[in-house]
Amino acid sequence: MAQLAPRRRWLVLTICCLSLLIVSLDVTALNVALPSIQRDLGSSVSGLQWTVDGYTLVLASLLMFSGSLADRVGRRRVFQAGLAVFTTASLLCSLAPGLGWLIAARVLQAVGGSMLNPVAMSIISNVFTDSRERARAIGVWSGVVGISMAAGPIMGGALVEAAGWRAIFWINVPIGLAALALTRRYVPESRAARPRRVDPIGQLLVIVLLATVTYAIIESPARGGDSPLVVACALTALGALLGLLWYEPRRADPLVDLRLFRSVPFSGATVTAVAAFFSLGGFLFISSLYLQQVRGYDPLHAGLFMLPMAVMALVSAPLSGRIVGSRGPRAPLLVAGAALGASATLQALTYSAHLSVAVLFAAYALFGVGFGMVNAPITNTAVASLPRSRAGVAAAMASTSRQLGQALGVAVIGALLATGAHLDPAATGPHPDPTAFIDASRTAWWLIAACGGGILLVGTLTSGRWAQSTARRTARRLAAEETQATVKA
Repeated sequence: MAQLAPRRRWLVLTICCLSLLIVSLDVTALNVALPSIQRDLGSSVSGLQWTVDGYTLVLASLLMFSGSLADRVGRRRVFQAGLAVFTTASLLCSLAPGLGWLIAARVLQAVGGSMLNPVAMSIISNVFTDSRERARAIGVWSGVVGISMAAGPIMGGALVEAAGWRAIFWINVPIGLAALALTRRYVPESRAARPRRVDPIGQLLVIVLLATVTYAIIESPARGGDSPLVVACALTALGALLGLLWYEPRRADPLVDLRLFRSVPFSGATVTAVAAFFSLGGFLFISSLYLQQVRGYDPLHAGLFMLPMAVMALVSAPLSGRIVGSRGPRAPLLVAGAALGASATLQALTYSAHLSVAVLFAAYALFGVGFGMVNAPITNTAVASLPRSRAGVAAAMASTSRQLGQALGVAVIGALLATGAHLDPAATGPHPDPTAFIDASRTAWWLIAACGGGILLVGTLTSGRWAQSTARRTARRLAAEETQATVKA
């Protein structure tokens, strides 16, 4: 692909950011709308979890496939298909007559979403070839997450108040259509030099692994941990994991390229993504229910309460990108881990039905700083120091880790609340017992604090000279293997 002019490169970045905007807006706005969906559709606690995780599970399952498909058939082509499917599915979500239909439309949304973010990141990596300029572009990309976090809760709350929860899906339609038209006009087509072959067995194993482990977690409060179905799902997930570890290294073009994990920074980025987005999924799930069902706020005011978190994410995300570009990922990772851990610890120690607004705002602001700081180093580390031909797969694996973390966060935190707060997971009553909810939430906050501590530790261990040397060795090996495969072909 020919080098584009600077103005054209930044225009391509803007178009790619539109896809991230609609996906991220959907996540934050939906969480504010969960209590309204529960009341309107008579949803259970587990139904709310599936409304979120039905999307994230399918998204996580297909991200790597979509990344490799884009490298093979054309990144712009797959990106356009993703925009069309996501926009159509958003309209279907707004028309869903019941919970089952909503979850089904969310699944279709995920199919389209899987073709957006990793493919867009691959497009950005191929358009911005200079490492410093790429880091700045990734900082802007990450800043869009902050924008969506700032706008999502408020916009979602306002739309729910004015027109009901269905309106939160309407905003995706005009943005999606605009991005689709601009992509056709301005985004150049690109492919990997050597297309990767499809891995249907690996894809099936990934789907089985993610679906069964999440089902076991979400349904265990209702069915019991010793339920034959829950135990069967857990054993099936273990079998699928072992199958992936055995099968994938034996393929020339594996769906899950385990060779990338020879790079310590890449492995650290994967772990960090899971921990950070586990924290985000849990944070949004707890906070939406707490603000509306324990403190009694309407959706708009609940969205306004999350504004400190969103604003700080918006401010810190581009700052993180600049720091990564000039000094590397260590400082943003350490700040992210410390801030996320401090936010969760503060809430674990002080949580109550009448918690001071000042303390709540401080905790939310700390969480926003941590989450804003963590995205740029995750993305940059995942694609940096690797051959450009692996950009799609590497970005897809990083995005998969994000979605896996968020799905697990909603599943685990939701299960903790359902069990600890003595909620009947099949019940549709809108208001939990406040005392039991607060007690269960404290346990959840300690778990999120542990995730922050994990990010702090992983950031320290995977950003030094030794870790960087493993990334360079991995890149050389992959480049040599790529060259040999091209020569043989």
